[in-house]
Amino acid sequence: MDSATTLVSKIKGYNPDVNCGVVSSAYEFARKAHHGQLRASGDPYITHPLQVADILADMRLDQASIITALLHDVVEDTGVTLDTITDEFSDEVARLVDGVTKLTRIEMQSDNKQAENFRKLVLAMSEDIRVLIVKLADRTHNMRTIDYIDSQEKRERIAQETLSIFAPLAERIGISHFQHELEDRAFAVINPGARSSIISRIDNLTSASENTVRRIRGELLKVLEEQGLEAEISGRQKTPYSIWRKMQRQKVEMEDLADIMAFRIVVEDEAECYRALGILHRNFKVVMGRFKDYISTPKRNRYQSLHTGVIGPLKKKIEIQIRTPEMHEIAERGVAAHWRYKEKGAPAQPEEKSQMKWLNDLVNILENAHSPDEFLEHTQMEMYADQVFCFTPKGALIALPKDSTTVDFAYAVHTDVGNNCVAAKINGKTRQLATPLRNGDQVEIMTSKSTQPNPEWENFVKTGRAKSMIRRFIRQQKQQEFSRLGKALLKKTFREEKRQLDTSKLLPALAHFNASSDEELFARVGENLIDPDDVFNQVFPNAKPQPKKKPAPSSRRKPSLNIKGLIPGMAVHIGKCCHPLPGERIIGIITTGKGLTVHRVDCQNLEKFNTMPELWVDIEWGRDQPNIVTARLEAVLTNRPGSLASVTTQISQNQGNITNLQLVSREEDFFKFFIEVEVNHVRHMTAIIATLRANEAVESVERAKT
Repeated sequence: MDSATTLVSKIKGYNPDVNCGVVSSAYEFARKAHHGQLRASGDPYITHPLQVADILADMRLDQASIITALLHDVVEDTGVTLDTITDEFSDEVARLVDGVTKLTRIEMQSDNKQAENFRKLVLAMSEDIRVLIVKLADRTHNMRTIDYIDSQEKRERIAQETLSIFAPLAERIGISHFQHELEDRAFAVINPGARSSIISRIDNLTSASENTVRRIRGELLKVLEEQGLEAEISGRQKTPYSIWRKMQRQKVEMEDLADIMAFRIVVEDEAECYRALGILHRNFKVVMGRFKDYISTPKRNRYQSLHTGVIGPLKKKIEIQIRTPEMHEIAERGVAAHWRYKEKGAPAQPEEKSQMKWLNDLVNILENAHSPDEFLEHTQMEMYADQVFCFTPKGALIALPKDSTTVDFAYAVHTDVGNNCVAAKINGKTRQLATPLRNGDQVEIMTSKSTQPNPEWENFVKTGRAKSMIRRFIRQQKQQEFSRLGKALLKKTFREEKRQLDTSKLLPALAHFNASSDEELFARVGENLIDPDDVFNQVFPNAKPQPKKKPAPSSRRKPSLNIKGLIPGMAVHIGKCCHPLPGERIIGIITTGKGLTVHRVDCQNLEKFNTMPELWVDIEWGRDQPNIVTARLEAVLTNRPGSLASVTTQISQNQGNITNLQLVSREEDFFKFFIEVEVNHVRHMTAIIATLRANEAVESVERAKT
């Protein structure tokens, strides 16, 4: 294409209402903006946006998309501003150009680790899907002219980026001709030998089978017409890259692939698709495992067709696709089909109304999506609205949850960067650590070795990694504090006994208390989990210190149960099946030889007394004096030193008294306990459970069911 005149003529061929003056003005605007700039081929730069616009005109896209293609590089490569584009053309065009510019500025990385994140980022930033369509057309023309780039390394980098990022994006939004061309041109750069070999073998197969293809097509058409079914049948052939990829995946030779010889059948409507399928299956032997119904279950890019494999005419194994014209349009053009020009006043067909409803849903969800699952369910595109994608100063991509802050970013880079961060620069401007990040932000973290995590950070960070690293650092700090305190207490105890604390002699104490190091022993002493005198006794068993007077333990007699409605003189027991607690509704059951057993009103064991109402006694907890009752907890703890000790300490700190501790099971990483605790109310038990759930050593804790 040499000029805007040819472009406008092509557009008028499918859109008689096009504003030729605006399109021509866009071309002149871009030509002047790019004046003096050359492509790697030596051609004037304007040839590139003109070719991109031509690609979109071949797809019959709307006027705004064509103008965007003409202007897509003027902001990035010239002094033109978005405000100027708005003034000269429209807000819509300026918004589309801005979207393409942002995608162009992203420094892509095509290694496996980053490619999917970049695909997500591109989709997330393409709020109007036309932005991505223009970008794909831009990449397609760049791949068509890639041979003009002198550097082989640069050509391979661009080709790998195309294969890893842009071709999958084209597939994801259903534009198959973009996908196949991008794959094949990238394949030619990355592995030219394999591509040439496959093309040569295809040519050999094709030259030997051209007559065969015609005969098979004719026979298929005859079989359908004999049953009164009108259809269009065309042969189709896989691209070299798709053949190579399937050979690699299935580990087979090219001649063994069933779908090298393939046919596409287009019929009037969906019902005739299934009718055609039935006719073919009745007339030809079916190849097992080849049937796929993408009509009832469309692909995520809304692709629909019936796929089947048969031993067709001339005993040839062939693959067949069956679809309607509308399905073919979507299969070839994907979401771009929805942006094709439609004649004004043309009545919308039911299928078209359905397609446009899908497009309206897409726009609404792009604006309002709460989760990627919702978006994927309704549009079959991955918007990843709950993620942001940011960059380090060196261009590395960091994917984070939505509303993540610079501290989340810092910990995603490295734990030490997070622990020592003091400030951040976002796009070159200094920001507070709690600043939320947005898609495409470049973030630079400033650190200081004298800085340490602030517990307040946990209130605004979003990632589990940041939260866990902050908590871990704080725990380590507490452990160090306990260790210093414990060491001081031991020094004091040893000094009182006229001894020196010598860490080289602590081995007996380490073994006795199952401590892995001196620091752990000191920390447990500092936490009051180990008595300093007991450590001294282990180190100097023959020089025991003088007994110290300790306050005599209070002889607390368990008070009698304060329950209203009891039968005088009758023994009372708390049901071990449900362990009722003060604050819960209760009922009494008279049991022969035992007296009265107190149950929760929802206890399952009450069912067996349904036919014996004479045994039921209405009772309730008294409120004039406290009750002390045993609650039964089921706790799963991490299998590491100090876990159980920390749990018992927390229960004690919450005024709970452990009466029984039972190990239920033990695994490599966890062990389960039943813990019986004396409490005075169901709220008391709830408070203890809440405290334990905040303990890092506790995997889970709940009231035991039995």
